[in-house]
Amino acid sequence: MFGGFGNIMKQAQVVQEKMKRVKEEIEKLEIEGQAGSGSVKVVISGRHIVRKVTIDPSLKDDDIDMIEDLVAAAFNDATTKLEAESKARMEKASAGLPLPKGIMDML
Repeated sequence: MFGGFGNIMKQAQVVQEKMKRVKEEIEKLEIEGQAGSGSVKVVISGRHIVRKVTIDPSLKDDDIDMIEDLVAAAFNDATTKLEAESKARMEKASAGLPLPKGIMDML
């Protein structure tokens, strides 16, 4: 009886270590988001920290509200890309592991 439970605990430890490594890799990522056909670019880290904002100089005479909207859209684009990359890496890392359905959505 305890042998089966022991195996489950060992598998859980393996999964936990693997997920920890993947999370560390994700934190080191840098993802670029764009808006306005690339006229505004934002680079964020895997921890959602903004690393760089680039605004094409041709926008300098445009309405400030539009530029602010483009910055927000570029950040949202980067965040969406980061979430997709994070999910893909977590799914790849957990492939073949005996995890309950839906568990990756909770991590």
